[in-house]
Amino acid sequence: MSGVRFPRGLRLEPLRREHSRRRFRCGEETVENWLATKAFQHQEKHLSVAKALLDKEGVIAGYYTLATGQVDFNDLPAEVGRDLPRRLLPVAVLVWLGVNSAHQGRGLGGLLLAQALRDCWEAGKIFTFIAVVLDCVNDATKGFYQQWGFSELPGHPYRLFVSAKQLDAMMKPA
Repeated sequence: MSGVRFPRGLRLEPLRREHSRRRFRCGEETVENWLATKAFQHQEKHLSVAKALLDKEGVIAGYYTLATGQVDFNDLPAEVGRDLPRRLLPVAVLVWLGVNSAHQGRGLGGLLLAQALRDCWEAGKIFTFIAVVLDCVNDATKGFYQQWGFSELPGHPYRLFVSAKQLDAMMKPA
């Protein structure tokens, strides 16, 4: 996976105060509410970073939010936890990802996910982590992420992960 190219007329930039966050509609209320009420505030507090994909009119076509976190060693599958210390371990977290209803069906979700994973991979060169984790809001989103190689954390059917080793493999040039 190399650098992500978005369709002409769309540009990705850090979320800013002037972006019309409250007008974003994707069909999933929790994803909409996060962007409208928490994404920018958490970014200002250095809890997460959000990036907005803007169309020609400056409307948010999609967005994603990344953060860091920890996962308990005991929550990992045996093959991932092998040779790791038995404690809380660092992870990158894909907190939210959404595509505006007006832009759905054009592959933007996959492009945003690819860029989010690229950002995690780049950050992992400086601040290491063992996996990228996320929590799914429903079965449809779970299926979407599983198509990208994400797997369930044992005992947590809606918490998915891709290991740092898998992420490295994804980022190797074809």
